[in-house]
Amino acid sequence: MRSFVRVLLGLALVFAGTSHLTFARKDFQAQVPDFVPLDTDTTVLASGVAEIGLGSALLLAPRGRRRFVGNLLAWFFVAVFPGNISQWLNRRDAFGLDSDTKRIGRLFGQPLLIAASLWSTRGGSR
Repeated sequence: MRSFVRVLLGLALVFAGTSHLTFARKDFQAQVPDFVPLDTDTTVLASGVAEIGLGSALLLAPRGRRRFVGNLLAWFFVAVFPGNISQWLNRRDAFGLDSDTKRIGRLFGQPLLIAASLWSTRGGSR
């Protein structure tokens, strides 16, 4: 089951990262908090490249490096969480999140992603 979740998460990240660079750029820009010092498009592009890299690492890392990749991914999910909070606080519509209820609901998904990144990369050798 851990391998299934790890592969699913890796594929989802590669897809999401690719969408950062292509068809969903505007939606991702709605999540960039105002305090980020970079241009919103630059931030979206950089986070997309990071997601593709992390997703690829989840899929391809040897067993002994998966725990490290899972830790990096968990920290990445922590780092981008302020974007989800910003989207809710600023009432920015994106990804079908067009109400406060939907935007708040998404906030609860982030801890699940953190847990999945850690859990799915445990169990093998360090």
